[in-house]
Amino acid sequence: MGDQKRHRILMVSDFFYPNFGGVENHIYYLSQCLLKLGHKVVVLTHAYGNRSGVRYMTGRLKVYYIPWKPFLMQNTLPTFYGTLPIMRTILIREKISLVHGHQAFSTLCHEALMHARTMGYKVVFTDHSLYGFADVGSIHMNKVLQFTLADVSQAICVSHTSKENTVLRSGLPPEKVFVIPNAVDTAMFTPAPEKLSHNEIVIIVISRLVYRKGADLLVEVIPEICRLFSNVRFIVGGDGPKRVRLEEMREKNSLQDRVEMLGAVPHARVRSVLISGHIFLNSSLTEAFCIAILEAASCGLLTVSTRVGGVPEVLPDDMIVLAEPDPSDMVRAIRKAISILPKIDPQVMHLRMKKLYNWHDVAKRTEIVYDRALGCSNQNLVDRLSRYLPCGGWAGKLFCLVMIIDFLLWRLLQLWQPTEDIEEVPDFSLPNSECPEFKEDGSLSLR
Repeated sequence: MGDQKRHRILMVSDFFYPNFGGVENHIYYLSQCLLKLGHKVVVLTHAYGNRSGVRYMTGRLKVYYIPWKPFLMQNTLPTFYGTLPIMRTILIREKISLVHGHQAFSTLCHEALMHARTMGYKVVFTDHSLYGFADVGSIHMNKVLQFTLADVSQAICVSHTSKENTVLRSGLPPEKVFVIPNAVDTAMFTPAPEKLSHNEIVIIVISRLVYRKGADLLVEVIPEICRLFSNVRFIVGGDGPKRVRLEEMREKNSLQDRVEMLGAVPHARVRSVLISGHIFLNSSLTEAFCIAILEAASCGLLTVSTRVGGVPEVLPDDMIVLAEPDPSDMVRAIRKAISILPKIDPQVMHLRMKKLYNWHDVAKRTEIVYDRALGCSNQNLVDRLSRYLPCGGWAGKLFCLVMIIDFLLWRLLQLWQPTEDIEEVPDFSLPNSECPEFKEDGSLSLR
C-alpha cells in the first residue's frame, strides 16, 4: 500500500481486552485486519486492574491503557476535559490522522471524539447498540449522542435497523451513516469433527444474564421445553444479576440434571461449549446485530432467536428460526427448530458462514469510510459551533459553551507544552517471523 493511502488510526472505547464482548471483539479483529492492510492502528482504553500503560498485542497492535479506573459498567467517570492532556499527547506522539470511537455507552469514546474535533482531527463513530426514546436513561443518552455526532465526520452502524435508530436519535444526515455488519472468525469457530447424535438434543445459551438479554424469558421457556421434550437438555453460559432467577427456576422445577449452569465463559472456551450442542438460543429484548449468533452458526448450530432489532438481518431464513419476545412464541420456535434439526449439516453451514462474513471485508469497507472522512473539509471553530446550536434551545447553547471551553483549554495546553516538545514515536516494522504473539498465559512472545 502506498504511503498516501496509509492511515494512522486511533481506536477509542471503554470496552476492550481483557474483557470480551461484541464491541471488544469488533475493535480487536478490525484493528488486526487494518494492520494487515498496511495501516497503523493504536487502541486507547482505560486501565483494567493492574493492566495500565502501553501493551502490545498480536500483530504489533499497540494499546494505551490510560490510568483511569472504570466507574460504572466498565465506563470511566465523565470528566469532559480531564482526558484532554493525555489525548493530545497520544495523538501527537502517534502521528494520528483519524480517531475512531466505538459504542454510545462509552464516556471515553465521547470525550475522545470531542477533543479530536477540537484539535482538527477527522473522526468516525461506530454505534453497536439500539436505544429507546421514552425512558429517562434513553433520553439522556440520546442527547449525549446528539452532541457527539453533531460534528462527526462519518458514522458506521452494524445493521440497517441500527442505522435507522441512530439517525432518529441523533439527527445525523443519513448520507453520513454507513452500514457495515460485524463478522466472525470462522477459523476459530469450527463445527465438531463428527456430527452429534440426535438422541439427546442440547440447547446452548451463552449470554450475559441481564434483563436486556431476555434472561426473564428463559425462566419461563426452559421449564416448558423440558416438559414437552424429555430428551432436551440446556447448557447456560454467562453471568449477571438474573442468574439467581435461573437457578431458582432450576430448583423449583427439579431440573438440576437437565439445566447446566456454567457461569461466565471465557471467550477462548466459547467454541468448546457451542460444539456440544445442536441449537443456539438467543432471547435478547434488543440487539443491533448479535455476534453470538454468527459464532454459533459458524460452529454449525441452528439458531432460535427473538425477532428484535437487527437480528433478522444476520442470517438467511434457513439458518435461523425467529420468534417474538414472548414465552409461548419462543416455545413454538424451539419446537420448529427441533423438527428441522435432522436437515441441518454443520459443515455446510460453516462453509456458508465463511462466504457470508469476513473481517477482511469489514476492514476494506471501513477503509472507504475513512477515506470519506479524511476527504471532509476542515472547519474553524465558528463553523463547527453552528452545528451544535440546532441541538436544542438550552442544550445547543450548553454544547457550544462546552466546545468553547475545550478549545480554550487546548490552546492553553499548546502554550504550556508546544507540539514540538512532544516526542513522536518512530515508525518501525518487525519481520513476520518476529511478529508479537500472546501465549496462553497472556505473556508476550516473539514467534
